[in-house]
Amino acid sequence: MNSENPRWLDADQQEAWRVLVAVITRLPAALDTQMQRDADMTHFEYFVLAVLSEAPERRLGLSTLATEANASLSRLSHVVTRLGKRGWVRREPIPGSRGSYAVLTDAGYAKVVEAAPAHVETVQRLVFDGLDEHRVRDLARIGSVLVEQIDKGIASGTGKA
Repeated sequence: MNSENPRWLDADQQEAWRVLVAVITRLPAALDTQMQRDADMTHFEYFVLAVLSEAPERRLGLSTLATEANASLSRLSHVVTRLGKRGWVRREPIPGSRGSYAVLTDAGYAKVVEAAPAHVETVQRLVFDGLDEHRVRDLARIGSVLVEQIDKGIASGTGKA
């Protein structure tokens, strides 16, 4: 980064950036509102439960789960503790390691199954209803490029998570 010669955004980049900021601000708030209303949990809590529900034996090491859930290990650990207090997740030691597994309980699995239909309908309505199949593929490609760039920036120390 060179603060003496910043690379200013051109008009198209500025427009795209503002739209992206609106999406990354509004979408999480809308998903949280729906999840709180319909399932009494945050969207991130639901996402953690959903990731676990798809894992073999409904269990993942905490560090793997943090990666899959796009979260820091610290944030994930706090969420797993909250979910544990609700009886939806339990921790188990990983044999021969200092790490722990997060294991989705039967009650947690039932909660995901209960919450999924309203969540998927909200995602369809907020994200996919206005997109044809080509734009869905474009969204996936653009999102993948952005995630890769963000990850490279974090790994190189030029970006912060």
